[in-house]
Amino acid sequence: MGELRGFLKVERKTTESRPVCERIKDFREVASLATCEHSQEQASRCMDCGTPFCHWGCPIGNYIPEWNDLVFRGQWQRAFQLLAATNNFPEITGRICPALCEYSCVLGINDDPVTIRENELAIIEYAFQKDLVKPNPPQKRTGREIAIVGSGPAGLSLADQLNKAGHLVVVFEKADKIGGILRYGTPDFKLEKCVLERRISLLKKEGIVFNTSVCVGKELKAKYLKKEFDAICLATGSGVPRDLNIEGRGLLGIHFAMDYLIQANNKVNGEKNPSDKLIDAKGKRVVVIGGGDTGADCLGVAHRQGAKCVVQIELLAKPPECRTSDYPWPKYPLFCKATASHEEGGIREWSVSTKKFSGENGQVKKLFCQRVTQEAADRKFEIEADLVILALGFLHPEHNGLVKDLGLELDSRGNVKTNENYMTSAKGVFSAGDMRRGQSLIVWAISEGRKAAHCIDKYLMGETYLPKM
Repeated sequence: MGELRGFLKVERKTTESRPVCERIKDFREVASLATCEHSQEQASRCMDCGTPFCHWGCPIGNYIPEWNDLVFRGQWQRAFQLLAATNNFPEITGRICPALCEYSCVLGINDDPVTIRENELAIIEYAFQKDLVKPNPPQKRTGREIAIVGSGPAGLSLADQLNKAGHLVVVFEKADKIGGILRYGTPDFKLEKCVLERRISLLKKEGIVFNTSVCVGKELKAKYLKKEFDAICLATGSGVPRDLNIEGRGLLGIHFAMDYLIQANNKVNGEKNPSDKLIDAKGKRVVVIGGGDTGADCLGVAHRQGAKCVVQIELLAKPPECRTSDYPWPKYPLFCKATASHEEGGIREWSVSTKKFSGENGQVKKLFCQRVTQEAADRKFEIEADLVILALGFLHPEHNGLVKDLGLELDSRGNVKTNENYMTSAKGVFSAGDMRRGQSLIVWAISEGRKAAHCIDKYLMGETYLPKM
C-alpha cells in the first residue's frame, strides 16, 4: 500500500449531500460526486491488512484494497480496469448499494471504515469523464443464442457476461424501457436515469439486443423461446408484493409502494400516467407502512411531491443505534440506519401494527394502530391519512404466465427452484436474481447474473472462461 499509516492520519469524510432545502424541490441526485483529490485522500485510509474482509463482504468480490491503492497513487486507469473486472455496473452500485463491504472493513473494528462505495463511484465516473469506458464487442461469435427475460440488474449483468463470451444475447422486457427495478423502482434522487441510459447505450453497441413491451408468456409463448434459443434465463424479479389484508383495505388511496414509485419515475422522466389512477402526495397526509429502503424511497418521493406530512411506521422494534454482539464484525449489522430521505423530514415510528383502515365516501382517512411492545392501556392510537403506501416487501415472482407455462418447480417460499448450476426443472431454462434467490440487494442481483452466466456458458460450450463470481 502507498500510505501505510494513512488511516492514522486521515479521518473518514464522505462527500457532502445537497442541502435539504434545495434537494426536496427536485428529483436530481442527492449526493455530490467526490473530487479526485478527496478520493485519493480517502483511499489512503485503506490499510495493508493481512486479510481484507471487504472481499468477504462483497458478493461480487471487488478488488477493493488493490484499486484503493491505485486511486491513492493517482493511477485511475488501472483502478478502472480492476474495478470493471468484477463489477458490470459500478456507476450504479456506487450510488445505491448498501456497501456491505464497508461493514466488513478491518478498519471498522475500532474506527470508521474506508469510504469504499464513494471511491468506487469516483473511479467509474473518472473513467467515463476521461472516455476510458468504450464499447468492446466480442471479436468472435459462438453461434449460440440466449434469451433473457427481464432487464433488471440480474438480467443486465447476465446479458453483459454472456455477450462477452461471444453469444448472441436477446433481452425481453415487458415494460416500455430497459432497466427493470433500476428504472421504475429507484427514484431519480438516488439514481438519475441518464446514468442508466449511458450504460444501456454501451450494451447495445456491444451487440446485445433489447426487445421492450414484450410480455413473455402472453404475447410471446415459452414454446417459441425454447424452439428459437439454445438457452433461456428468467430474471424477472420478485414481483408479487406483500399485502396487508385487514378491514378497510379496499378503500381508495391505499397503494403498493412499487405502483407509487413507478408513477413517480414516469412523471419525472416525462412519461404519462393514467389520470384516473394517479397517485400523488401533494397536499396530503401520507402514511408509509414499512420501514425498509423501499419505504424510505416512498418517503423521499412524498416530500418532493409536496405532502402535507409524512409518517413512516414499522412493525418491528427500533434496532439499536450501533453494532451489537448479535452481529459482530465482519457481519452486516442490524442497527437503525437513516437514509437521505429521513434527513428531509417526516415522523418515524417503530413497533406499530396496523389493525384497520377507515374512510369517508370510499376514501381512506384513518389508520387504527397498536404498539406491539407496550403493555399500557394507551397502546392503541390512530393516524389520519389521505394516502397510504404499502412498502411491505415482496413474496415471490409471478407464477402465472411463463413460470406456469414452463411447469417450473418452486421452492418452499414460492421462488423458482434451481440446481447448483442455476438450471430450473426445465432443461435449458435457467433463473437468476430475486426470482430465484428471493427479494434481495442490487449487488446480489449482479452477483446472481454473473454466476448464472458462468453456468450457462459452460452448459452451452462444455467449458467457460467467465468468472464464477
